[in-house]
Amino acid sequence: MTDAPETRIHDDGGAPVRRITLDGPETRNSISAPAYRAIQAAVIDAGADPAVRAILIAGAAGFFSSGGNVARLQASAEGRLSEATANTDALGAMIKAVRACPVPVVAAVEGGAAGAGLSLMLACDMVVAAAGAKFTVAYVRIGLTPDGGVTHFLSAALPRQLVTELCLLGRPILAERLAEAGVVNLLAAPGDALAEAETLAARLADGPRAAMARIKAEIAAAGRNDLAAQLDLEADGINTARFGPEAREGLAAFLAKRKPDFGGS
Repeated sequence: MTDAPETRIHDDGGAPVRRITLDGPETRNSISAPAYRAIQAAVIDAGADPAVRAILIAGAAGFFSSGGNVARLQASAEGRLSEATANTDALGAMIKAVRACPVPVVAAVEGGAAGAGLSLMLACDMVVAAAGAKFTVAYVRIGLTPDGGVTHFLSAALPRQLVTELCLLGRPILAERLAEAGVVNLLAAPGDALAEAETLAARLADGPRAAMARIKAEIAAAGRNDLAAQLDLEADGINTARFGPEAREGLAAFLAKRKPDFGGS
């Protein structure tokens, strides 16, 4: 069996918006352990860079990501369980890094996403997708079960029956339907998803970095906290923020009827 080429990960190093591009057109930007680790590293490094205020993840050549590299999956079945476990651990670490990133992460999706590529998209904070893009939980078609948190993300957003349909039939769902469900934030004309996502990421990059990091943490905790715990978390957040430079600038700008400048706060 000839192994398929590995998708390359390009980190443009830009600020305030850092773009991470999946580039493997031969396999529609399929991703496996080396790509998982590269994406994880790129996201962690961007989140630790104070000059970076938003991250944009996109796929090259008109497609986001087809998910796991099937040739590598077949080869892994002939190896050791420990090696397969290391691969899924790498996928999980990538997803956790995206969710834990302190700055907003935006996915720009042309064409569609499947499998682990869909998990990566769903892990992002906001999604811009081209109309007609198709999303597939394709594991069942090759006798596998989902990973990468896809059942977690979909079950939080969609009815159980629809999640069951997607996972048991491997049937594609269109971007338009995910937009109706709130999973896709913005529908773009085909070919315009990246440009629209860049505009959205730039708008997020203008915001207060520390406050948005706290907001992300509060949203993440809301699903596991009861009301009392969430009230305490929100109270701690706003009481910490109100004495900081971002709130000082934001409040002054509001009262002066001008646009706030959070870049130096």
